[in-house]
Amino acid sequence: MEKINENELFCTIEALLFVSGDPVHIAKLSEVLEIGIDELGKIMHKMISKYNFQRRGMKLIMLDNSYQLVTRPEYFDYAVKLVTSKHKNALTAANLEVLSVIAYNQPVTKAAIEQVRGVDSSYSISKLLERDLIAQKGRLDAPGKPMLYVTTDEFLRCFGLTSLDDMPELESEFEKLGLGKEKAENVTFEEISNDSEINSDGSE
Repeated sequence: MEKINENELFCTIEALLFVSGDPVHIAKLSEVLEIGIDELGKIMHKMISKYNFQRRGMKLIMLDNSYQLVTRPEYFDYAVKLVTSKHKNALTAANLEVLSVIAYNQPVTKAAIEQVRGVDSSYSISKLLERDLIAQKGRLDAPGKPMLYVTTDEFLRCFGLTSLDDMPELESEFEKLGLGKEKAENVTFEEISNDSEINSDGSE
C-alpha cells in the first residue's frame, strides 16, 4: 500500500473496524494495511487517545490484541431506545453464576460447572452460548471427551475488560464482602458486580 498520512490512515482503520463490527486482530489489520505490527500498535494507541479526547459517540477499545469500535457508555441508553426490538433480555442470576464459574476456571467442562453449582446447568450454558458470552473450545482428553467452555471477546466487552487479567481478584473481593477466604471458590458475578441486571428469583 502506498504510504498515506496519519489522518487518512486513521480514517482507513476506522472504516475497516466499522465494516467489521466485531473485534479485528491487530495481525489482520497489519496484513490489510501492510504496516508492521509494532508500528500499527503505536498508531492504534494514538487513535484510542484521540477518540477519548474528542469524546465522540463511539470509542475505540482493545480486547487482548484485537480492536473494536463500540458505543460510548454515556450514549448507550439512546442506542437502546433506537434498537429496543433487538435488545436482549438481561441475564438471570443462574446465567451469571455459570458465567462466573467459566470465567474463573476456563477452560472448564459442563460436569465441572455443575459440580460447583450442584444443579444442572444445561439451560444457562445454552443461553450464554446464544449471547456469545462463552464458546466451545475443544474437548477434554478424558473418557467421553467432554466439551470445554471458555469466555469470549464479547464477555470482555460486556464487562468492560481489556483482557482476563483485568478480572477482579476473588479473595480481595470476598474480603470486601466480609466473607471468609474458604468461600472464594463460590464467588459469582451477582456478588461482585453491582451493575448487573438479574432476575431476583435466580431461576434458570
